Amino acid sequence: MLKRFLLFFIALLFSAQLLAAGKPFDQATFNQAQKDGKSILVAIHADWCPTCRAQAAIIEKLSKNEEFKSLVILRVDFDNQEDVVKAFRTNRQSTLIVFKGTQEVGRSLGDTRETTINALLKKAL
Repeated sequence: MLKRFLLFFIALLFSAQLLAAGKPFDQATFNQAQKDGKSILVAIHADWCPTCRAQAAIIEKLSKNEEFKSLVILRVDFDNQEDVVKAFRTNRQSTLIVFKGTQEVGRSLGDTRETTINALLKKAL
């Protein structure tokens, strides 16, 4: 029982650490980034989702690359921001959506390959 608790606690800390590259989604931040013509990644994320955690690790790694320094990364909480999930026309966690200003330029669902996530993010640049 203690081992299971420790593993859960470590996973919780690890997933919170991985999400440091992004900010929780709020409409005002998203609208301003679009207005400013910025490159934006919207990640529909659930803490309990192993695919989301894998994506978060990749996004964290890629966000440290110089080419992605200006990328605005926003996390939508799949479980608690249902209206936002619907507004992005998705019903699944582990959805990644990229924008270049107001234009959606790419989307993926459930992808955990660094090369293809990298290519998706580049579409927003």
